[in-house]
Amino acid sequence: MSHLKYMLLVSRQGKVRLMKWYAPLSSKAKNKIMSDLTSLVLSRKPKMCNIIDYSDHKVVYRRYASLYFICGISSDIDNELLTLEIIHRYVETMDTYFGNVCELDIIFNFSKAYDILNEMIMCDGSIAETSKKDILTNVSMMDSIENNDNLDRVLS
Repeated sequence: MSHLKYMLLVSRQGKVRLMKWYAPLSSKAKNKIMSDLTSLVLSRKPKMCNIIDYSDHKVVYRRYASLYFICGISSDIDNELLTLEIIHRYVETMDTYFGNVCELDIIFNFSKAYDILNEMIMCDGSIAETSKKDILTNVSMMDSIENNDNLDRVLS
């Protein structure tokens, strides 16, 4: 059973900055979720609960600076706190990688934001890795390979 159905990063202005789907959904269903949740989450007051029942699943979200991190999880999963921890670990890892991450880092380096997320969460939505050190080591190795490939292209 997968843990996450999706993860969305949405700005305070309602712009989707990153989306990753772990459950098979139609384009229409994805657009409805993005539209509904963007307006729902942005309209909530800061002191309100970060867990919402939505359609056939639960939504767990957390705001960091100008971004909302929104995750859909199965209704039968009773550990919403684990989802909040996954969000926090993702933010911590990006913060270490980018050096005080901000929305612009994600906009201009979205592929790295996806790389970090892909190291943490498997394609079925279950947790792959929780060690920030291991995640950053793997992403750094990808960077190194990428840099060597770019150098080879320049030299040839």
